[in-house]
Amino acid sequence: MQGRQQVAAIILAAGESRRFGGRKQLAQLEGRTLLEHVFALSRTAGLDPLVAVVPAWMAQPNAVEAMTPRWVANPDPELGLSHSLRLGFSALPASSHAAVILLGDQPTVAPDTIRALLAARGEKPIIATRAGGYLATPVLVERSHFSIVQDLTGDIGLREILAMHPEWVLAVEVDAHAPDVDTPADLEALRDG
Repeated sequence: MQGRQQVAAIILAAGESRRFGGRKQLAQLEGRTLLEHVFALSRTAGLDPLVAVVPAWMAQPNAVEAMTPRWVANPDPELGLSHSLRLGFSALPASSHAAVILLGDQPTVAPDTIRALLAARGEKPIIATRAGGYLATPVLVERSHFSIVQDLTGDIGLREILAMHPEWVLAVEVDAHAPDVDTPADLEALRDG
């Protein structure tokens, strides 16, 4: 069964955090960093390995205690999301049959959302969550379509590919997309929520 094949997580966390005003990756929520939350939900959903695309300062050995993903340094975060996507896909082992793209600033994605993507495998090469009429992360991409990110440039993610190639995409309905933590106010809203 396809669901038992190895499915990796690519966690995109190399942004410059300009709106946040600092190293958002290390911001605390309920005693853990935002990234630790994303790692935990990835593991709970059964994703393996975890590939975290992070700024160069964070990929240094022992930069962050108790985090054990495969670190991929993005030395050029100014090249945008597309660059991080390419780095993440190129770091996947040959044993990964698919990958789930997650954002390092979405710590409240439900593991059941990822499991729903895994359960839907087989019909289309890309499976995306849909809420409120639009597709967003997390998104599962089968190995046959890992190369779709090669021609992306700038601060462009998978959303553009999903819009250009709806024939590749199966949508899995969810109640709501997990909120991004873009600003300190966003983090406070999660803490208060």
